[in-house]
Formats: sequence, C-alpha cells, structure tokens
Amino acid sequence: MYHYTIAQWLLFFFFYCFFGWCFESSYVSGKQGRFVNRGFMYGPFLPIYGSGAIMMLVVSSPFQDHLIAIYFAGLVGATVLEYVTGMAMEALFHVRYWDYSNQRFQYKGHICLSSSVAWGFLTLFLTQLLHKPVEQFICGFSDRVSAVLASVIGAIALIDFVLSFKAAFELRDLLAKLEKAREEVEKAKEELARWQKRRDVEIALRAQESEQKKEQRKEQLEAWLAERREQAAAIADNARRKLQTRRILRGNPGMVSGRFKGSMEELKHLVLRIRKNESDKSDADQKE
Repeated sequence: MYHYTIAQWLLFFFFYCFFGWCFESSYVSGKQGRFVNRGFMYGPFLPIYGSGAIMMLVVSSPFQDHLIAIYFAGLVGATVLEYVTGMAMEALFHVRYWDYSNQRFQYKGHICLSSSVAWGFLTLFLTQLLHKPVEQFICGFSDRVSAVLASVIGAIALIDFVLSFKAAFELRDLLAKLEKAREEVEKAKEELARWQKRRDVEIALRAQESEQKKEQRKEQLEAWLAERREQAAAIADNARRKLQTRRILRGNPGMVSGRFKGSMEELKHLVLRIRKNESDKSDADQKE
C-alpha cells in the first residue's frame, strides 16, 4: 500500500496532470503540424491524466506483486473514470472533448475497447517504471516544502480551472444561440417554400389577384429570412472575437456535440478560416 501525506498526493496529481499535458500536446501537435495547447485548461494541466494516475495507484496498490491483477485493475478503473468524466462533461457542456464513435467496440463514444486495453498497459508502465523515480523525487521534499508547493500549484490550478470552466460554459451558450438561429433560418426557408407553393395554386385559381400584394408578401418573408441569417452570422462573428472559445476548439480538434452538431461544425470551420486568414496575413506582412 502507498503511504503518502495529502500534500504528496496532490503533488503526484499535479505532476501527472503536467505529464499528461506534455504527452497529449506533443502527440496532437505532431498530427496537426502546429503547436496545440491540448486539453480543457489554459495552463499545462490535463486533470483526466492526474485523476487517472491517482486512481491507477489506488486500485493497483493491493496487487503490487501480481502484474496481471494490476493490469485488469487499471483497465477497469480507468475505463470507469473515463466514462463517468465523459458523461459528466457532456451533460454540463453538451460537447464531447474526446469521441470514440468511429472506433470498434465503443460505448456511447465515451469509451472503447482499444482505449481500455491501453489503460491497462499504462497502469503497468506507471506502477512498475514511471512512479518509482517520481516517488523518490517528490518524497525527497520535506513535509513543509511539500505543503507549500502543493498550496501554490493548487491555487494556480484552481484559478485556471475556474476560468476554463467559465469559457466552456460560454461555448455551450454560444452553441445554443447559434443552433436556435439556425433552426429559425430553416423554418423561414420552409415557410417561404410553402408560401411559394400556395402562391402558384392561388395564381391558377385567381388570376385576377393583385400581383403587387403577392410580391409584397414574398418580400416580407424574404426580409424575415435575411434577418434570421444576419442573426446567425452575428452569433458566429461573436465566436470569432472570443479568444477563449477559439482556444478550446483549437486545443480539442476532435471535439463533437450531439446536441449542437451543425453549430459545432460551423464554429470549427470558422476557426479554421480565421487561422488561415491570420496565416495569410502573416505571410503577406513578412514579404513586405
């Protein structure tokens, strides 16, 4: 069994949050061909990795001499943690920060077999190799130094977490507004189509009806449709100006939303266009 002070447990948590951020950011940056500040938070923290590492240490501690038991304890524990975290974040923010829907043997996009198998091997790597030097390093601090470090890093991480939570809620509200505007545009299109169909019937039945009146009605509907489109464009433009929203989307390129699917894709395309325009402008400035 592991016997650590509360401060030491916190330092382990922060270390593995940072380790996970380094791993994820390096992997995603390599795939994207640019630096990606991976994850939910602004700073170099990925809480899912810190939580997962602590969970792996706890669930594997009764089986320290049995590698197979350690493997399956980590596999089950990490899978449960990933599922609960994914469900909670989707319930809060209506988006998924990771999505396994395109994987075989997945469940609701939050967990999949290949990921669970990897969690088991990661538990073995953590408990048998990585944690030992980390333990020596952190336990080398005195209790007083450990308490101070845990308090300082904890305060910084807490501020970051609160700001990141606020930005995630702003993204959720922005998607809701954009989705509502999109629905109104679709309803306007349907109403216009129905009106045009009725107009054709009325023309056939009542040829003497005033053309001016029909055109006026059409113009009113088209004006209303244009107003809805402007509203959707204004909401999307608001997303362009929100750096927090852009950071979340850039840092989580695989993010999806079942509830706001169309709006999420629209925002992603908008961020890509903004980045391309910024890149083109930067290249032009350098040439000048």
